[in-house]
Amino acid sequence: MTANAAQRTMAHILMPLPSRDSDPSEVAVTWQILHARGHRVSFATPDGRPAECDPLMIDGRGLDPWGWIPGLRCLPLVGLILRARRDARDAYAQLRADAAFQNPLRWDAIDIAGFDGLVLPGGHRARGMREYLESEQLQRVTAACFAAGMPIGAICHGVLLAARSRRPDGRSVLYGLRTTALTWALEHKAASLTRFTRFWDPGYYRTYSESPGQPAGYMSVQQEVTRELARPEDFLDVPRDAPDHRSKTDGIARDSDSDERPAFVVRDGRYVSARWPGDVHRFAREYAELLEERGSL
Repeated sequence: MTANAAQRTMAHILMPLPSRDSDPSEVAVTWQILHARGHRVSFATPDGRPAECDPLMIDGRGLDPWGWIPGLRCLPLVGLILRARRDARDAYAQLRADAAFQNPLRWDAIDIAGFDGLVLPGGHRARGMREYLESEQLQRVTAACFAAGMPIGAICHGVLLAARSRRPDGRSVLYGLRTTALTWALEHKAASLTRFTRFWDPGYYRTYSESPGQPAGYMSVQQEVTRELARPEDFLDVPRDAPDHRSKTDGIARDSDSDERPAFVVRDGRYVSARWPGDVHRFAREYAELLEERGSL
């Protein structure tokens, strides 16, 4: 084993998950890339039982206007576009056979002293994700990991969990950092589409909806995260003059193992963030590189 390979085996990463409805791409591709580079990933769920990712993101059934009709729901069309890509679905199938995934910790049993880093994946479906985003236990764990100076990665709604985690002075752990997260443009685009294609469940893509009197997007991930930052400009999105701007922002193109052009990832010190599943390959690789830098572990 080379010195570099030996170093890679040293990192033990914590990935907390909700009981259900996390995003399979963000969970499984990140695990796959870290695992392939020699890192160990442990999972944690509320009850210590294996997590279940959002099934609609696996098979796409239920994302078409006929998705509520037995029999016809097995014929996805829009769902084939919105579901996870084949490589992510394959990674999720591999993940489900992983011993660590099948034997997670309980949230209340997490001891950060046993870990070298933290990854916060996302997801959007309200029924499963709210327990994760609103968990005071996970917020305390996240705050402790930031305070310990661990390498931390957060993607999509995972950034919202970080934003809600507090330092001793009451400010968010993201206060003073630059970050990205699920943008309002991407969230609104997906929500607008599924308001018609999944009309019986129009809030599927909005984990939190606005109350009467609140402006559009007030409860979006982007706006809530931005309210926790030191400056609004610390929330970063794809610059208008960026190469491949269209593919990075159209909500359709996703990065892959061989093509990172559609991805947008932000790194600030020992913190790496990304917007949505379309960024996950680059996100996982940049987080792995952060782990492997001299002095990171």
